[in-house]
Parts: sequence; structure tokens; C-alpha cells
Amino acid sequence: MSAGAAGLDEVLALEQRAFNAWPAERSVLFGGWLFRLAGGYTKRANSANAMQPGVAFDGVREAAEALYQRHGLPTVFRLSPLAPPAADLALADAGYVAFDPTQVATASLAMAAPDASVRVDAEPSADWLDGFARANEVAAGRRGIHDAIVRSIAWPSGFATVRVDGAAAGFGLAVLERGAVGLFDIVVDPRWRRRGLGRTLTRALMDWGRTQGASQAYLQVREANEGARRLYAALGFEDRYRYHYRVPPGH
Repeated sequence: MSAGAAGLDEVLALEQRAFNAWPAERSVLFGGWLFRLAGGYTKRANSANAMQPGVAFDGVREAAEALYQRHGLPTVFRLSPLAPPAADLALADAGYVAFDPTQVATASLAMAAPDASVRVDAEPSADWLDGFARANEVAAGRRGIHDAIVRSIAWPSGFATVRVDGAAAGFGLAVLERGAVGLFDIVVDPRWRRRGLGRTLTRALMDWGRTQGASQAYLQVREANEGARRLYAALGFEDRYRYHYRVPPGH
């Protein structure tokens, strides 16, 4: 999935799209940084993120720690190429531990293809929310936050379900913005894995994006998820940039 590194304008555009596609319950702006809060459900929605290339880091750690502590949450930093190298160094010096290196990848829609086994709806049904949460192993206590995040997505969205013998076997989410379709949380029920359903869902969501006017797809995939990376590479996705998280020791 290797490709040339993305320029900062491309990184910023993709970061903005991804934040809009998976909104936090609350957000705080602080000197070019965005602190996102959503009750602790998902790191994406509960992390501090640089929103301008090379933005200063002075006072940011202290402000983030105070905010997240006030809300009973760990202070999580998500460090993309927009964050200055000094931020990563300062957090490391403060004992923050790096984890979950992740690649943001993009692809043309050449491999998009509809499939009769996949249904894509414009709104999340109760069955989709239940199945999506179950396949993602969302804890019962987090279901309210999970459902609220999904229902608060503002841009046109596709909620996909793939069926096998009439049973819902996998789920996925696509969000359209500015000519690009973002693919999120494509997940197959453990009982139905290793049958190519992830590929089917991905291609169907890419096709949905194409029918909505998109010319490009993007997604985020952890570097440790080798199976997903092989799948996405086969569908034409190429790495554009990398991010990772840092958390205080003990979290």
C-alpha cells in the first residue's frame, strides 16, 4: 500500500473529512488544536488533534490534561503530520506512551462494484445499529454514545449490510464529503469471516460513493491489521500518511 507521502494540504483535507465523518459529542478549540470528547467511546472521538500544519504546542498538554481530567477521561493525543515533531518529543519526555500506528490510505473507485447481497441505506435502522454494535463488540454501557455519534453524522452517509442466506453477516459505514467517500468500521460477524465479505462490503460502499458523485475513497487502518491492509491494497488503496496515539503511562 506504499505511495508518496501526502502534502500537508491533502492531510488537512482528509483529517477534516474524517473528523466530520465520526463526530465527537463535544469539541474544544485551543490554539490550533481540537480536543474531542465523546464519553470515552473510541480514541478518534476522545483525543487531542492538531488542526493546522506545524501548530505550536506551548501549553497544549497542560490544557488537554485539565480538560480531559475534568470529564473523567484519559488524555489521548492523536499525532498526524499536522502536529509538529516537538509535540511528539515533548509528550515522550513527559512519559506518554505511543501506540496504534495507523495509516490513512486513498484509492480511486476503479475497483468499486455493487453486489446484490449488500444493502446500503441512507439512514441507520435499529437493526443496523444493533448488528453494527454487536459485530464491533460495543459494550452495553456505550451503546447510547455509539448510537448518538452515528445519528449525528451530518454529511450524506451509506449504512451497509451484507447478508448470507438472509442473515445479516457484516456491516459498514461510508460518509461522503467534498468528492471523497470515507469508509469506516467495516466489520464482519465472527461466524461469517474468511468468506470475502469484507471485500464485498468495501467494494459496495465504494460503489455507493461513486453513485453519489465521489471520485476517491479513503480509510484508516491500523498497521498491525495485516489482513485488512492486504485487502485494501488489493482494492487499490495506497498509504498517504501515518498517525499514532500517545497516552499517559498506565492507560
